[in-house]
Amino acid sequence: MTIIKAQIEHLDHLIPLFDGYRVFYKQNSNTTKAKQFLFERLKNNDSIIFIAYLEDKAVGFTQLYPLFSSVSMESMFLLNDLYVDANYRGKGVGEAIINKAKNHCIENNLKGMAIQTEANNPAQHLYQRLGFKKDPDLQFFWTNK
Repeated sequence: MTIIKAQIEHLDHLIPLFDGYRVFYKQNSNTTKAKQFLFERLKNNDSIIFIAYLEDKAVGFTQLYPLFSSVSMESMFLLNDLYVDANYRGKGVGEAIINKAKNHCIENNLKGMAIQTEANNPAQHLYQRLGFKKDPDLQFFWTNK
């Protein structure tokens, strides 16, 4: 398995994975909008995307968004997206991608990572096994849509 930091030239490999991720979260498939969204993230360096390949096939990705902690005055990441193609689940791809993201934080002396996911996401067991702790604090979210 090879895991690399995605660049614009990897966009066509990312689109089906990102679209599959969104469909998993009950969104309508929209590869045109997915391409534009990912292009903007990569072009503007808004996020870091790691993409996993098995035998030259893109099989999973994670997208990290920068965050800052005012209390500790340190940078960190929000692991907002993690997806592995259904045909490749159970083969250690998700774990390898998360470990790549963790190593990126270590190498760049960042505070750590937060994960945003649905409360019933079965990947929570993986997160806990890899050392993530559930935050006991109540979290709130506001949206205008």
